[in-house]
Amino acid sequence: MDAFFWEFDKKCKEANIEVDWFFPNGATHGDYQLLSIKYNTAKSIESFFLESLAQPETNYTHIITHFLEICTPFFYKVKQLSKATMIAVDHNPRPFEGYPVIKRIKKRIKGLLFSRYIDAFIGVSAYTVKELQKDFGKHIQSKTQVIYNGIDIQEIATRTDRSKEKPIFLTASHLRFSKGIQDLIQAVDLLPEAIKKELKIDIFGDGPYKMELQVLVQALKLEHCFNFKGSTSQLKSLYYNYDYMLQPTHMECFSLSILESLAANVPVITTNVGGNEEAITHNENGYIFEAKNTKQLTNLLQNVYSGNLKIMTNTRPLIEERFTIDKMVSEYLQILNRCQQ
Repeated sequence: MDAFFWEFDKKCKEANIEVDWFFPNGATHGDYQLLSIKYNTAKSIESFFLESLAQPETNYTHIITHFLEICTPFFYKVKQLSKATMIAVDHNPRPFEGYPVIKRIKKRIKGLLFSRYIDAFIGVSAYTVKELQKDFGKHIQSKTQVIYNGIDIQEIATRTDRSKEKPIFLTASHLRFSKGIQDLIQAVDLLPEAIKKELKIDIFGDGPYKMELQVLVQALKLEHCFNFKGSTSQLKSLYYNYDYMLQPTHMECFSLSILESLAANVPVITTNVGGNEEAITHNENGYIFEAKNTKQLTNLLQNVYSGNLKIMTNTRPLIEERFTIDKMVSEYLQILNRCQQ
């Protein structure tokens, strides 16, 4: 989201719109030094914002929240202090099995109590908008809208030639259980020995589940297949070194790594969860399999590796047309204008 925040702030300045950014802490890397950032590490971001909003000199026309829980007393409190248009953006994926019954009931009650204080609900995918209505009630439907996440494609190097047989794979993910890397490891273990001897998968990312994944790789004697590369800030310049990206996730809202991979002309093999199928069309720019279905993934890997299945199209144009930072910023500016009318 860094690139979006920077570009949105830039375009707002060009339109003579002043923006204050409230973050949990300070940020100075990249273009953050150009933003008007307010923070107080001793307080929650909600408490600090409410205190700032209560000051007589504070007068916002629009308030946009990212990565905050939606339909909470915070939104009621904001409306007691300000007449600003309230826009809540939902980036959060839902659990694979759905929320427990008690949590579903609590969310529905919160929707009845607090949704009236939110003027627009933005989902980063059609899946997210559907889940918002499921969480908080159909009565919010008229206030919901999709604005897809976008990426800066200029930074992404493009692969020009894709191997039709014996492709090389990468995975780019935060290493936690819900990302499903353990399913990938188990799927590889089911492959014929001849493929396992040659298959190479680089895993980029770190996280709390890394050690468990490494132990599983060792237990299945697959060290020659998997290379844990750790986190890197250079991933955008590395995608093009690979033929396919693997993302066996159990839950996803709308993946930026999928968009980046496609922008590099690297098709994606991923699951049928969240907003994945809004970017990936099976057999066109990637392959879809059921989340947690290791046998399906094994079958896909075997056929792709042997050349029985292959993606021939250039996957970059879709991203250029639908999922750029410029398009994302433009749509947020449009909703500001629409909500002001």
